[in-house]
Amino acid sequence: MKIAPPSADEIEPRAARTFTVFGALVAAPSLTAGLYVVATPIGNLADVTLRALEIMAGADAILAEDTRVSRTLLQRYRIDTPLTPYHEHNAAEVRPRALSRIAGGEALALISDAGTPLISDPGHKLVAEAAAMRLSVVAAPGPSAALAALCVAGLPTDCFIFVGFLPPRRAARRERINALAAAPGTLVLYEAPGRLAGALADLALELGPRPAAVARELTKMHEEVRRGTLASLAAQYAAEAPPKGEIVVVVGAGEARPPISRDALDREIVEALRNLSVKDAAAAVAAQHALPRRQVYARALALASADR
Repeated sequence: MKIAPPSADEIEPRAARTFTVFGALVAAPSLTAGLYVVATPIGNLADVTLRALEIMAGADAILAEDTRVSRTLLQRYRIDTPLTPYHEHNAAEVRPRALSRIAGGEALALISDAGTPLISDPGHKLVAEAAAMRLSVVAAPGPSAALAALCVAGLPTDCFIFVGFLPPRRAARRERINALAAAPGTLVLYEAPGRLAGALADLALELGPRPAAVARELTKMHEEVRRGTLASLAAQYAAEAPPKGEIVVVVGAGEARPPISRDALDREIVEALRNLSVKDAAAAVAAQHALPRRQVYARALALASADR
């Protein structure tokens, strides 16, 4: 990959590289050239790590998703490192220049608005291309909304799957949830406040009566965690105004059940069809055996048609 050298206006002169913590002025250590992927607080600014402060203060520049948000953190700890916007709308333009700077011997820090970069945030291509160029990529771990929610949900943590955001449209959202029905672990996903009630209703429909938790505004003043079944949580949020803030939904895995044979599955579907519609029969049998609802629905439709 051919990378053009950085222009003069991209390299800003730096004053003393320091930060302030607990009232003390601390000199940041010099950094070797590379890309530093730095986790930042998800709400409470005191959750930043000392290493994150050292890197942000010692870097030649910070690539930030939204410089207005990141500036609040830097001002809190009196860090004057230049900020460069890096987000999904300008990444194709900024990425080659950032890689050029690293190849030229600079240290750049990558941060997101909150939490760990690349977790439902831009940055994957930057890391991938830096690695392909054999540039140093260093992780400075720290806060993560997904992990924080998993810790307080009260659900199994030995195996979990991070889903990110579900599709906003209902049909696509249901299809995505249905594809996750047979996943063996706890599901962790992000959701927008205005879509929370609908998402919980679709999760309840596709996954059945699973235990779940909704964590909102973690580490902030109005932190809240609600626990219950998917259906009960869906009913709660449907009866209220849309909540505010950042939201993480944690859903328990379906109960492990022995596999059911094709003939036994057909018998259960036929029995369910005696009293239920094809759609409802498929949903009931799928939930009973933790099977993808679409798969059972297709079989129920075939059996219902053959019976006519």
